[in-house]
Amino acid sequence: MSVTIREVKNRSELKKFISFPERLYKNSPNWVNALWSDEYKTLLRTKNPAYEYCEATLFLAEKGGRIVGRVAAIINYNANRDWNVKYMRFGWFDFIDDLEVSGALLTKVEELALERGMEAVNGPFGFTDMDREGMLTEGFENMGAFTTLYNFPYYPEHMEKLGYTKDAEWIQREFDVPDSVPDKLKQYSRIIQKKFKVSVLRTKSKRELRSYAIDLFNALNKAFVPLYGFTPLSQKQIEWYVDQFLPLINMDLVCLVVNEEDRVVAFAVTMPSLSKAMRESRGRLFPFGFLKLLKALRSFELVDLYMIGIIPEYQNKGLNAVIFDHLNSNLIRLGVKRVVANPQLETNKAVQSIFDYYPGRLYSKRRCYIKNLPVQ
Repeated sequence: MSVTIREVKNRSELKKFISFPERLYKNSPNWVNALWSDEYKTLLRTKNPAYEYCEATLFLAEKGGRIVGRVAAIINYNANRDWNVKYMRFGWFDFIDDLEVSGALLTKVEELALERGMEAVNGPFGFTDMDREGMLTEGFENMGAFTTLYNFPYYPEHMEKLGYTKDAEWIQREFDVPDSVPDKLKQYSRIIQKKFKVSVLRTKSKRELRSYAIDLFNALNKAFVPLYGFTPLSQKQIEWYVDQFLPLINMDLVCLVVNEEDRVVAFAVTMPSLSKAMRESRGRLFPFGFLKLLKALRSFELVDLYMIGIIPEYQNKGLNAVIFDHLNSNLIRLGVKRVVANPQLETNKAVQSIFDYYPGRLYSKRRCYIKNLPVQ
């Protein structure tokens, strides 16, 4: 029985593209639904600002009259320019345990890459680093996060059989929140704030926070520039992400460190885990999914660390002490027991050292694969 690959060309097919993982993972307790509205906004050319410098083609795989896989073929021209490469990315890659299916999907991506003059295919990636990325290779027994990919253990096996090799790897760790903030950490935080004339932003107003949220992403652009595959977000993208995330933010779970000029120089954003709420609502806000989401946003036992960074000029100056002094105090007050950190590149020792104050344990590993294409 042969596999048919067809391009997604209308909203009806896009709906099938987005919904396919629900059927694939319906019996998996650790897979977490993406938010449907976010998936539509990300994949529609008319909604996602990334299409200003990216192109994407979506494909569905059919076998025996049913959908058995999907993949997105993406070119981020800014990233290719910044890193001096000619890569096509694959993302939104899901498939049944059938090598014929996964092979047909990636072959289609590779063929398209050659047509576009690309020299390699790598992924899983989205349009930008704000999208889910990295194929899970360890930690299948742990529930995925709202912002990370989850996949079956057979996925990496297929990649290797299809000629893809490791290009980068991320590690994700879990931490227990201590009962109290160490006195030495508090003292060191005060010393660092005084020495480098920085302070933690104190605000409860979402309206006031918006300008700082935009500044946070500007700081993220500076902090993440050296990281694998990263390319700075445009101002239109920054405003788009601020509009998406700002309504969900709890200022008690955010730390923004500002300098004398009132500019964000370090940041950490955590949120209550939304994983169970996303599963229970199947990623839909309506009719009742938003109620489950609101309930999750008020439950603090487990939080996810979404992003953390320090701009280059302030790195290696101890600002991680300021971040954790502030966050730890709030996490204890809110009754948080565990924190699952965002994935960090295994080679990024600078960001890993930020967590030196707390012993952690491995939560998951995820990998980006690459395959060089024949020279044309």
